[in-house]
Amino acid sequence: MAESKTTKNVKVKNIEKVAFPKKASTKEPTLQEKTKILFVASEARPFIATGGLADVIGSLPQALASDATYDIRVVLPLYSDIKQEFRHKMNFLGNIYVPLGWRNQYCGIFTCVDKGVTYYFIDNEYYFKRTGCYGYYDDGERFAFFSRSVLEILPVIDYYPELLHCHDWQTALTVVYLKTMYAKKSEYQSIRTLFTIHNIEYQGKYSLDLLGELFGLPSDSRNLLEYDACINLMKGAIECTEQFSTVSPTYAKEIQTAQYAHGLEDIIRKNSAKLTGILNGIDVASYNPATDPALFANFNENDLENKKICKAELQKMLGLPVKDVPIIAMISRLVSHKGLELVKTVAEDILHENIQFVLLGTGDFAYEEYFKDLGKRYEGKASINIAFNGDLSRKIYSGSDIFLMPSVSEPCGLSQMIASRYATIPLVRETGGLFDSIKPFGAGGNGFTFSSCNAYDMLYVIHEAIDAYKNTDEWEKLMKKAMTTDFSWSRSAEEYKNLYKNTLK
Repeated sequence: MAESKTTKNVKVKNIEKVAFPKKASTKEPTLQEKTKILFVASEARPFIATGGLADVIGSLPQALASDATYDIRVVLPLYSDIKQEFRHKMNFLGNIYVPLGWRNQYCGIFTCVDKGVTYYFIDNEYYFKRTGCYGYYDDGERFAFFSRSVLEILPVIDYYPELLHCHDWQTALTVVYLKTMYAKKSEYQSIRTLFTIHNIEYQGKYSLDLLGELFGLPSDSRNLLEYDACINLMKGAIECTEQFSTVSPTYAKEIQTAQYAHGLEDIIRKNSAKLTGILNGIDVASYNPATDPALFANFNENDLENKKICKAELQKMLGLPVKDVPIIAMISRLVSHKGLELVKTVAEDILHENIQFVLLGTGDFAYEEYFKDLGKRYEGKASINIAFNGDLSRKIYSGSDIFLMPSVSEPCGLSQMIASRYATIPLVRETGGLFDSIKPFGAGGNGFTFSSCNAYDMLYVIHEAIDAYKNTDEWEKLMKKAMTTDFSWSRSAEEYKNLYKNTLK
């Protein structure tokens, strides 16, 4: 049989490495010399976003692509909610049919390039021409099709990555398919995988009788996915992947315990030698108070005067008296693991202080109703905004003084980093990425922290923050400390490069 083009390239590449070591050169590497990484994810900014995963996939690939030794690409579903302004930039590459159980489904392939990263979009209107990304009865089938399509399009796009970087349960089957159904195909045998858990609460659980019918997997792969009497897609990816990671070092430790792992602690501990925690970053160019057009006035760490304008204008906008009292802000999904029970327990105590309280977010109906009632009872002191509003969020980040984030569980968290960037001091519970990113003011850190899930411990630290605010000189030093903490993706990208190197070994 004639040797494939891909196999020849691999052999030439290996000969180059052994027989002809590279000399130092400023010449940009050729495509064959670059490390090829394909990100597989269910969402990414700027195309489609529902949460923090989209921020990661929108930023990390771009940070890596700035290094000329990497060829970074991303594959996503082509959801109907992706706006026309992005669709107009896409080119149609062709279509194939993807086998899935007894089905043979159409798969269109579109592509575009944005900020040095090549994106591919998987088109199937039956699966993806719907409002939103998730929450449908057939999500298992939808993302099984997507995961299988990722592997099927590689010959079409003429790109066999050295590493597939897959994210959360929606792409877990990409790892499983690669290590089972594609394991004997020569073009796929050198592909390694890294699987990243952004939130272990969502694992992709399905009935065992769907193994072949829905997912198209042979019966001998059941042991890889079976856990607690059902199919668990995340468990399958963890078992099959060379390495897996989470979005903060502390969360990597936490998910090895029953308190945080949502039932997967035994699997995590069994595979802990493959586990790494890397703290996410934020897009510091987008979240830049010196240039952000959403702000009432721009400022930087060397000149904080305009932050006072941001605060005064925010107070006017939200119907709060314009006066020099600390504004305590929350921008959050209104769900229990965000620590809202702690806030409810001492909300009246907080509002009896000489402060103002601002909340922005949507979520569980009971929390929405509670905070709306709180806002009515403390009109002129509390501003409750039950909405998802990106422009208002930036105005709150820049115009507030203290950012309250008392999460019971927080894999990484981005809000505390964004608040820091805008000189609004985070007050967080020491969990997950909050512990890794925010250190206590009294120890020379960049914010305020408390450790236990106790509302009165939180209240004590809130009082500390209010007292610190009264010392103008010390508070300004703290604002500058927060603003200059490095939360950029360049820091995180270097850690991922090291992890990629270890995985490819």
